[in-house]
Amino acid sequence: MHIFSKSVLLASAILALAMFAPAGAAPLTVVNVDSSDVTCTFDLSCAVTVTDTFGPYPPSSGYSGHPKLWTRTFVGGAGSQADGLTAFEYQADFTHAHAQTDINCAIDVTVRTGPITQLNYDGSGNADVYVITTGALGTIGLSSAVRSGAHVTFTFTTPICPKNGTAPGQLSFYFGFASPNSPVKGHAQSSLTFGGGTVNVPARVPAH
Repeated sequence: MHIFSKSVLLASAILALAMFAPAGAAPLTVVNVDSSDVTCTFDLSCAVTVTDTFGPYPPSSGYSGHPKLWTRTFVGGAGSQADGLTAFEYQADFTHAHAQTDINCAIDVTVRTGPITQLNYDGSGNADVYVITTGALGTIGLSSAVRSGAHVTFTFTTPICPKNGTAPGQLSFYFGFASPNSPVKGHAQSSLTFGGGTVNVPARVPAH
């Protein structure tokens, strides 16, 4: 394992995934926030020290180049809401990928999160998952976050696609959650459009 320090068809693919979601799947509360909402939640000085790594998506007939999944982690400061917790953030990055004949875009990312601690990120009430829609890079957010056992599937509002002609490669917003567990090397899963299947992508995940 290596970790480095559009159309009706797309809609049908997303609908099919939803139809076959496991029984007992539970939707989580998702809130859109500014980057400062998160840093101030995790530290009284509103400043955090982050660790960034990325894992490459495996080779596919639907893209060339270097699509990747970023993992960002940082710890909660003393006296903050997140004291004793670790933030886990993920970002799907297809900005350096190029479409091939069968265009494979990322529909979702599934992570073995284990327990998630709800926090009040923006003053609107406790939430399980946050999406940084302002104050950071990215253009595509989440339509849902659904728990099934120890895993959570984060589904994008539209698939994250590679560069196709004049259309640039796409980048999700960072999305994340607070965990009582420390990061370890592992992997996430990501479903791809147009026959791309589900692939494993190296990532850092909460220990279990």
